[in-house]
Amino acid sequence: MFFSDAGARPRTWEASPSEHKKWVEVFKACDEDNKGYLSREDFKVAVVMLFGYKPSKIEADAVMSSVNPNTSGLTLEEFLNIIRKKKEAQLYRNEIRHIFTAFDRHYRGYLTLEDFQKAFKQVAPKLPERIALEVFRTPFYA
Repeated sequence: MFFSDAGARPRTWEASPSEHKKWVEVFKACDEDNKGYLSREDFKVAVVMLFGYKPSKIEADAVMSSVNPNTSGLTLEEFLNIIRKKKEAQLYRNEIRHIFTAFDRHYRGYLTLEDFQKAFKQVAPKLPERIALEVFRTPFYA
């Protein structure tokens, strides 16, 4: 889906006027018959246009299940809200990736306890070493 309910959430993010305008234009382009909403297939095309990938069946199902039952698809307002959340999640994942890369000093694709301790010493030098050790050993999937 767009982002997990586990862990920290991205900060609220607002689109620039030009980005907002682009989203509205994509909505209008995908609403070929001027129905005032996007069908499931229209939504998939819009995601391809904005994010460069075709949404999975699960993602499309999740979005379409959130649609107001009195409409036949996503209204412009619903579409803009979904796209904003999707963009927030994308920015959040990029931020996490940058932080991980900064910690992964040897470009191994994983962090050792030593990497973690060095990073914590730079970022929070007064933090007790046991905290970094506890954080490193805490499974993220728990």
